[in-house]
Amino acid sequence: MATAKRILFITQEITPYVSESDISIVGRYLPQAVQESKREIRTFMPKWGHINERRNQLHEVIRLSGMNLIIDDTDHPLIIKVASIQSARMQVYFIDNDDFFQNRLMLTDANGVEYTDNDARVIFYARGVLETVKKLRWCPEVIHCHGWISALAPLYIKRAYKDEPSFRNTKVVFSLYDEEFKTPFNENFASKLLLKGVYKKDLAGLKSPLTYETVMKLAIDFSDGIIIQGQHVNENLIQYAKDNGKLILPYQEKEVLYEACNNFYDTVLSQEEENDNNTAK
Repeated sequence: MATAKRILFITQEITPYVSESDISIVGRYLPQAVQESKREIRTFMPKWGHINERRNQLHEVIRLSGMNLIIDDTDHPLIIKVASIQSARMQVYFIDNDDFFQNRLMLTDANGVEYTDNDARVIFYARGVLETVKKLRWCPEVIHCHGWISALAPLYIKRAYKDEPSFRNTKVVFSLYDEEFKTPFNENFASKLLLKGVYKKDLAGLKSPLTYETVMKLAIDFSDGIIIQGQHVNENLIQYAKDNGKLILPYQEKEVLYEACNNFYDTVLSQEEENDNNTAK
């Protein structure tokens, strides 16, 4: 069985930078467990506005910052920050931008109202991570995505960035959690996604209303493996992954989760190699 040596985590939340949740706990301890199994890791999350930069010792990485990402004909500067979790000997990269993350919470504002530009925030985060990994000249064999904010990473990895050296041979794993957003994305979401390498046919499933389920199905379409990361994950999404022949890791109890994920990365990598070998015969 092939072994993945480099794992990239594109996650939504990591404790202690944000409050504990199913995603933030996995975001904190899964990369550490993978690193302790002698694999090389990189970990990314958004620099949500309620993260205390001074207390958590975040600082900007000038050599990685400074790029502008164009979304819906508007330039948005990309700012990269970094911090370390000393006890885990683990660095965390933060994607920041004044419009999308500074002084703003995660899915909702302080009144519990979901942000109307969450669709653009998803686009900026995915592209921001991938552009930064390109600059790092790092080539992960497996990319593991967590949470709604990472939902577009599989599409971009498999289409817009597929010929980039960092992503040419990358396999994508996507974790499904119990969380869901309630407000559908804007109707022009699909048009905002178009980049070189991303075509309308790739977005055929994005039919209005652009609900959580619709957006997650797009993530499933372009992922090689799916992990059921919650006990109450949307059953339609699980069935959709099964119907599309995706490799699936069923829900795992906490005690065995990290080892199971480690093994699943290798399974996904080996399955793709096996398919390639069968095609060559």
